[in-house]
Amino acid sequence: MAHAHLELEDFTYSVSHDLRASLRHVTAYLQIIDEDAGDLLDAASRAHLGTAAEAARHMGRLIDGLMELSRLGRVALHPAAVGLANLVAEAQQVLAPEVAKQPVQWRIAPDLPTVWGDAAMLRQALVQVLGNALKFSAQPGPAIVEIGWQPGSAGQCELWVRDQGVGFPPEQAGKLFRAFSRLHRAAEFPGIGMGLALARKIVERHGGSISASAQPGAGCCVRLSLPLAR
Repeated sequence: MAHAHLELEDFTYSVSHDLRASLRHVTAYLQIIDEDAGDLLDAASRAHLGTAAEAARHMGRLIDGLMELSRLGRVALHPAAVGLANLVAEAQQVLAPEVAKQPVQWRIAPDLPTVWGDAAMLRQALVQVLGNALKFSAQPGPAIVEIGWQPGSAGQCELWVRDQGVGFPPEQAGKLFRAFSRLHRAAEFPGIGMGLALARKIVERHGGSISASAQPGAGCCVRLSLPLAR
């Protein structure tokens, strides 16, 4: 099973790489048309050209997402004892540009534990989960994001991230961690629906699990099960 899974990861990466190469040609020719004939086009034709260019950019983001998902399944782990408090602080720094757009109240437990894992990958997972909480907390007032934990089973801890955002119907929770899955309209919340799929890949590579619970209009709580430091 593990060998078949690795072969699938390799296939996904190879196909994504080939698609990226083809897309570069599409983008280049669209740019040539715009530069050489853009002034000769009427308004409708220029709009069509712009739509095609934006579609190419969107496809590029999708391909990048697939390649990153594949990479996370193939790259070697470098586990060590890692303090969750430090990882949360580093994730906050990465998300500083988003925080600058919207006031945020961080409510972080003072006793976050030390876990065993790859620091860079776990930081990436937290960036995705915290970024998701910020995105879906968009409202006139400040976003409120709570981070806490509780002991789990078999040497695990359960880290949770709770927001007070738009939430979603509970029956859709199973879709949340699928690649390219969206529970809200892109016009309201932009993105490609890959962030939590990346977080899931990282957590599962550490032998943990990830889940979410929510209610419409009452926010979302994402729970990550991670191994405690040995």
